[in-house]
Amino acid sequence: MLADRIKNLEPSPTIALDARVRELMRQGKIIINLGVGEPNFSTPKYICDAAIDAINSGFTHYTPAGGIPELRAVIAKYSREKLNLNYSADEIIVGAGSKSLLYNIFQILCNPGDEVLTPTPTWGTYFELIKLSGATPVEVSLAPPFKLTADDLRKKITPKTKVILLNFPSNPTGAIIKKTELKKIGDLAIEKNLYIISDEIYGQMTYANPHPTLSTVVERGCVSIASLGDEIKKRTITVNGFSKSFAMTGWRVGWGGGPREIIDALIALQGQTTFANSSISQRAALAALNGGKIELQEMMAELRARRDFITTELTKIDGLEWAIPEGAFYFFVSVKKLLSKKYPTSAAWCEGMLGKEGVAVVPGEAFHAPGYFRLSYGAAMEEVKKGVRGIANFIQS
Repeated sequence: MLADRIKNLEPSPTIALDARVRELMRQGKIIINLGVGEPNFSTPKYICDAAIDAINSGFTHYTPAGGIPELRAVIAKYSREKLNLNYSADEIIVGAGSKSLLYNIFQILCNPGDEVLTPTPTWGTYFELIKLSGATPVEVSLAPPFKLTADDLRKKITPKTKVILLNFPSNPTGAIIKKTELKKIGDLAIEKNLYIISDEIYGQMTYANPHPTLSTVVERGCVSIASLGDEIKKRTITVNGFSKSFAMTGWRVGWGGGPREIIDALIALQGQTTFANSSISQRAALAALNGGKIELQEMMAELRARRDFITTELTKIDGLEWAIPEGAFYFFVSVKKLLSKKYPTSAAWCEGMLGKEGVAVVPGEAFHAPGYFRLSYGAAMEEVKKGVRGIANFIQS
């Protein structure tokens, strides 16, 4: 008999969709995949060269469980210079991707019966990681434009609340929490003696200027909540990584920053589970932080062009509602006005579009927000253009 924690585990909808798309393509069907959660850019050559150098020089053995010292030091330096976070190297841990670190963080913070405030729409994996720790995810449902406030959180706090979970720019909405509201959230955590887990994996992927045809939209970069005061920092664990902003999804390198006692506990747990991350990937990550400014700027310029194209095209399609993403590379689109007896849910609607037009998007059910779909513009521009045409054709038909 399997353990209850595994029997109650929900498979990842995005991974399941990707597997379905790959199978359909293997069968010879033409599929436009706008469901993927990664940018289509290749890992920059200088990062790959660093990995090759690591292999050629024999840097292929175990490393310290928390990461090689030089990488932890460079992450701390990067955090100070880019994120205004004053972490020392021993307040940094390197892990096998941010997902692995998030799993471990919930394991060391949560006991059975604890509650974790989880704003939705959100990445469904959070719910499963929380449940695996024995804690209970408590939904904090947000209405468009999905901007979390301290008041939203306060309404859901109970004596069992242990953690506030933040993710911004958000997957799937691309929304950013304003600095003034972040300060209120931090003050709330201090008042109620709560931890904050701040997943900032998309934090460097923001858009500085408004869309040219919609000049009233104000877009700002992200602020790390742990930078807003020592007391907030003491109860915050920042999670970040290399997957998105350095196009390194397959390298599996994430990092976390936080109070020394929490980082030490994470290193102890990691030492007994995944142990250290790949030595080769760590050398690649070290190279990424020592360069990468030009590559990230070029990536964001291309993503902005895709976002602006989609913005223009979606305004031509009746029945859809959406907000311009301030960061990441997703649109979260409402199809509530288009649901019918034939397609009564967004999951059915997305399935129908995949079958008729060969366009794959992720239904809102995967993000605890029925009635929507997530459209990724991590795909190449040509794919994005074909996908948007397919969405329009499906609606018109």
